[in-house]
Amino acid sequence: MIDGKQRIFDIDDPKLPDWVKDEAFSSDGYPYEKKLDKDEYEETLEALQVELVKVQSWLGETGKRIISVFEGRDAAGKGGSIGVTREYMNPRAARIVALPKPTDTERGQWYYQRYVDHFPTSSEFILFDRSWYNRAGVEPVMGFCTPEQHAHFLEETPSFERMPVKEGIYFFKFWLNIGREMQMKRFHDRRHSKLKAWKLSPMDIASLTKWDDYTEMRDLMLKETHTSHAPWTVVRANDKRRARINVIRRILTELPYTGKDKGVIGDLDEAIVGAGFEAVKR
Repeated sequence: MIDGKQRIFDIDDPKLPDWVKDEAFSSDGYPYEKKLDKDEYEETLEALQVELVKVQSWLGETGKRIISVFEGRDAAGKGGSIGVTREYMNPRAARIVALPKPTDTERGQWYYQRYVDHFPTSSEFILFDRSWYNRAGVEPVMGFCTPEQHAHFLEETPSFERMPVKEGIYFFKFWLNIGREMQMKRFHDRRHSKLKAWKLSPMDIASLTKWDDYTEMRDLMLKETHTSHAPWTVVRANDKRRARINVIRRILTELPYTGKDKGVIGDLDEAIVGAGFEAVKR
């Protein structure tokens, strides 16, 4: 396989090329030279997870509802960010939604319908591992929707997302952004891991040659669906530790829950977190 720089990358080769290994962490201009210290990460994460437990108690007391949408390229770290966010919450009221490809019946429905079916009831926190934004990325890139359907989606989605917000649901949208070499490294790690090989699909492999197509669709999505009522939070995710901490901080910062400890939450890392299209062009 050849990437855009005309360098060989064979995902089936057990040896990761040095140029991928050397450039992965710094790819896409990542602002740090190394991962967040493990001990600092674990200590900070646990403190933030205590705050999330408070959030769930507050939801139970007030009946408030939360939707959090996680999007990003394959291997961007969506599942891991969702996992640590939900880790110590009651799974009955903090549900992960990761839908398979639509059935024949669902393909005949209003596009958003199968996602709305999973929106929260009273006191629930719903975390979407991919969402209706499939129609903004993988579907147009892979030819699973028509150009007209894609354009219609971009036009209608801001209005669609206004509905849950006006209903009083707290609504978060995260785009986890990684560099090309980091994606290659993570794909290679998955390919050669007995525990993680199941995560790598033929479509993931196909996406390696469509990096620029996905970039174009990402940019268009962020331009057209970043709104005041449903903004995109872009998180630079080459370092999973910093990404996860800042995702949780973003959620906690916005929620008016009982017992909120702002000192524990801390400040968002502005080198990691941004808003909308401009954040992916830094």
